[in-house]
Amino acid sequence: MTSFPDSRLRRLRVSDPMRNMARETRLSVKEFVYPLFVAHGSGVKEAIEPMPGQFQMSIDVLSEEVGEAAELGIPSVLLFGLPAEKDPLGVEGYDPEGIVQEAVRMIKKNHPGMMVVTDVCMCEYTDHGHCGVIANDRIDNDQTLELLGKTAVSHVQAGADLPAPSAMMDGQVWAIRRALNDHGYDDTPIMGYAAKYSSGFYGPFRVAADSTPQFGDRKSYQMDPANARMAMREIEADISEGADIVMVKPALSYLDVIRQAKDRFVLPLAAYNVSGEYSMIKAAAANGWVDEKTVTMEVLTSIKRAGADTILSYHAKEVARWLKEAE
Repeated sequence: MTSFPDSRLRRLRVSDPMRNMARETRLSVKEFVYPLFVAHGSGVKEAIEPMPGQFQMSIDVLSEEVGEAAELGIPSVLLFGLPAEKDPLGVEGYDPEGIVQEAVRMIKKNHPGMMVVTDVCMCEYTDHGHCGVIANDRIDNDQTLELLGKTAVSHVQAGADLPAPSAMMDGQVWAIRRALNDHGYDDTPIMGYAAKYSSGFYGPFRVAADSTPQFGDRKSYQMDPANARMAMREIEADISEGADIVMVKPALSYLDVIRQAKDRFVLPLAAYNVSGEYSMIKAAAANGWVDEKTVTMEVLTSIKRAGADTILSYHAKEVARWLKEAE
């Protein structure tokens, strides 16, 4: 290694072409998954107030949105459903004619090249807003597992490519892997929300999905933000149960966890750039405090640099446009 004055690191920063040649981390539209919210009805496109640019959409409008994403080169979407009715057991979540199941069928008919990831959880469908069955005033982990398995099977039967359990129940990947195998879907992969933290950054999502808990909180099943070693145990558990892809969620406050997971495990690693991270940039940009494009690209590059192979982000469409402009 040479040193100053023979070595001048600024030489690699003197122009756009030189900076591009020396760039270590690059974003690609092919690495993005675009989360979407689907609702009952026709012609529905309800703005999600804390998430500018995001909407609750009926299936016909959703088709247009998915088509636009496909034209931009985005290869995957993630579906969250808003049921017609909520109940203690979240029945529409595993109803073969539920809103997500219908949306999957539509996407596979109208946009067959689009990979469909489906959220496997109960919080959007239960009247209490928790991610599992309530029994004796607590979330019953093991009763929930059967319903998560039923949900995943119903999604895959509708045509989903990748069920993604986010309930943070112990054994959820095991239960879904067993249910899929029992129905002949042993080749269907699972993306586990392996290290999902109990985070304040989910606030805008809970408005979007109408999934705020009606009592208590989710700290008894989602991870403590102070713990990183436990995240490695959670990821190990998902892998041992049959996960094919693992995830860290949220992304921005847990870049250290993403890096630890990348260094330790060989499975594909996803990171969820969640609603609160998205909304903070949108709010700051709307007030003229930051440049939206610059900050968005910086944040997403940091997630990729930390080790994420796949990024789930509400910014996906706008980033896809910016990347096209830069070509």
